[in-house]
Formats: sequence, C-alpha cells, structure tokens
Amino acid sequence: MAVKYLQELSTMVSLCKRRGFVFQSSEIYGGLNSCWDYGPLGSLLKMNVKRAWWEAMTRRDDIVGLDASILMAPQVWVASGHVDGFSDPLVDCKGCKSRFREDLLKEKRCPSCGGELTEPRNFNLMFKTFMGPVEDDASVVYLRPETAQGIFVNFENVRVSSRMKIPFGIAQIGKSFRNEITPGNFTFRTREFEQMEMQYFIKPGEDDQRFEEWKEIRWKFYSDLGLRKDQLRFHAHGPKELAHYCKAAFDVQYQFPFGWQELEGIHNRSDFDLSQHQKHSGKSLLYFDEASGEKFIPYVIETAVGCDRLCLAVLCDAYLEEEATTAQGEKDTRVVLKLHPKLAPIKAALLPLSKKPPLQEMAHRLRVELCEIWDVEYDDAGSIGKRYRRQDEIGTPFCITVDFDSIEDQKATIRHRDTMAQERIDLSKIREYIANQFHQWGR
Repeated sequence: MAVKYLQELSTMVSLCKRRGFVFQSSEIYGGLNSCWDYGPLGSLLKMNVKRAWWEAMTRRDDIVGLDASILMAPQVWVASGHVDGFSDPLVDCKGCKSRFREDLLKEKRCPSCGGELTEPRNFNLMFKTFMGPVEDDASVVYLRPETAQGIFVNFENVRVSSRMKIPFGIAQIGKSFRNEITPGNFTFRTREFEQMEMQYFIKPGEDDQRFEEWKEIRWKFYSDLGLRKDQLRFHAHGPKELAHYCKAAFDVQYQFPFGWQELEGIHNRSDFDLSQHQKHSGKSLLYFDEASGEKFIPYVIETAVGCDRLCLAVLCDAYLEEEATTAQGEKDTRVVLKLHPKLAPIKAALLPLSKKPPLQEMAHRLRVELCEIWDVEYDDAGSIGKRYRRQDEIGTPFCITVDFDSIEDQKATIRHRDTMAQERIDLSKIREYIANQFHQWGR
C-alpha cells in the first residue's frame, strides 16, 4: 500500500470546508479576509486541543489558571511597549498599490508586478476602538494583541489569592487581535486568533535552568499529541531576532506544506514585564522570599502557543492518502485523518447496517450509552463502505456496526480507523473495550 502525506495546503482547505472543520467568515457576503469560522467538527477539534494544553499545564501543582478581559486599561499597552513599538514596516507598490511587510521582502521591488515601492513606514498592529459614548482620544482602548499582559497585571492578585510561592505559573487561553499587514496560509496567520500562554515566575539566577526545563516539557507535549518528530524542530532566535525584552528565545516549528513555521515560542522574558508594570502603575510587584529573606522582581519563562496554528498542524500532520489496488485491479484511494484519539472530534460512530427499526434502535441505545463519556455520531445514510470512508476522513478512531446477526448474538463489529481491522465485541462490553483502547493509546 502506497502512503502519501499532505502535499498542498489547498487540499486541507477543501477537506475542512467539505467536512465542517473550517469555513470562511461571512462567506455568503463574499467572505472577510483572514477571518475563519470553526464548524461542527472544527469547534470540537479546537476544544480538544485547548483541553489537552490546559490539562498539561494546570494539572501540575505549581500552575493555576486565569481568564483575563480582552479590553484593558490603555496604560497597560504603554507600559508593555505595544503603543510605541508594536509595529511592522509597511511599504506600498506605486504601481499596483499592493501592500507588503518590508522585512519579509527578498527584493526592493514589488513581488506582484515588479513596480517601485514606497519608503517604509511603521504600522502599529493593534486594533483601536472606543469605550463609552464619545469617540475621542480619552476613550481609546485596544483589542489586546496578546494574552500575556493580562497575566502580568494580575500577578499579585493571583499570587495572594492562590497563596502561590515562586516558582509558579499562570496559564490562560484567550482571543487576541493583530491587524496583520500580510495574513495568509489559511488559519496560520489571521487577524483574530486564539492563544494558549503560560508565564512561569522564577527567582533571578534560576532562569537558564528553568528555560531548558520548559523546552523539554513543551517538546514532549507535541510528541504526546502524536505529531511526527521529523516534522518538528527547535529554532533559536539570533541576536537580530530577539525581542527587546527577551534574554533568550526558541521557537517550536512545524513543517507545514508552506514550509517551517512557528507553533510555539519559549521565551526568557527576564524581569522586563513586571518591572515595567511596577514603574508605570506605581504598585509594588516585588516578591518576598521567606526562606532567604530576599526581595526581587521575578523573572519569567513564557510558553506561548498559537491554538489555531496548532489545530492546523494537527490536521496537516494527520492527513494521509492510502493507495491500494482492488481485487478487480482498480486503483483505490482512502483519505484518512490519523488524529490522536484525545484530539479526534468524534470518538466513535454508530452505523446500523440498514434502516430497519430493530437495528436503528440497537444503534441508538449504544449511542446514548457512549455519549455519556465521548462525542459520538450516528449515521445510517448511504452504503456502509461510504460511511466508513467519511469517518476515516474526519478522523474517527472507531466505527461500530450493528447488523442482523447482532439481534441474535448481541454483538457488534468494531472497525479500527488506522488498520481497518474488524473485531466482533459483545454489546455489553463495547464501552469498556473502547475505554481500554483509548487508555492504551495514551488518552
């Protein structure tokens, strides 16, 4: 059997729309550029990705959660440097009027038409809006460009209320907004996106060790999700790439169909953020170490994951085309998403062999039993072969078929997605059987 991995991003875009993973935002009005809606299966996949990350973080005894507001006091973004420094160099083509980020251009000519470009100018990436009935400078607020600042300004609130002692972390999942000049590559770079960030507060001097520890922890996370290791790599930020607040930075990169790109940033942010907020707010953010009697501004190790990017990587990594030759000598291609069960939108599908009431009733009873634990689906439309293929294409690990023999022997056939192997299992033991399979899979 010949196996082919995903080659073109357009193949994934087509599958996502056809099967209800991702739709273009406002599509009936022509769509809104770089904005996407997650459909029935996509919303489940995204929820599973977020749950996997959240559990990996907050099941530790040294990390707690937070859900900060999207809108924050404008002074937050002054202190963080976003108002003055969060910008990209923008150039326009004098001929075709296209716009580009200057730092991403290989030549000083327009890549679209070869025309002359304008001089670069800084373009701030934050979205502005107004709070209150009057639209003036005094009512300006920003849609947050990152979730990290909500963690930093709540450092003291969380520390005191949770009675946390350094080292400890604060994790958050939430929407962020950036007015990107050149968004693209489907859901990889968008203007509205979801981040999964954790800020780990530590004693100065321990930052190098903690930084290396978190690199190992985060690498294991992707391996546990089943991403192919040869599609992952670390990329160290050189001196010209380092943000002004970073002492060190590594990206976890994935090889998408459009090349190696960042999934997650792991940063040693030093004490920049808390120092800035202490300075601008006038509130002390010093930490008192009872054991040593020292007072200090904590250093921070940050892990920041793009949720939408990770969802796209998971889909791209799982996509396979298996080509085989039938007994009649014809070519047959099976498209399958070999998603890790913890991420698969649908865990099992109930497929009665016919629409006869006894089989439908039996399949519905099984569905009710299984959906107490997992997201499952019922499907009785079309041939059993086509229904198997649909479930393969959306990544469902198990298909459960009840047939006329099931009425007599009280058994059903379970088909495994990855191997297409089939087993006959007692109806009363199917729930336990699937639970054991997930356990072996590392659910």
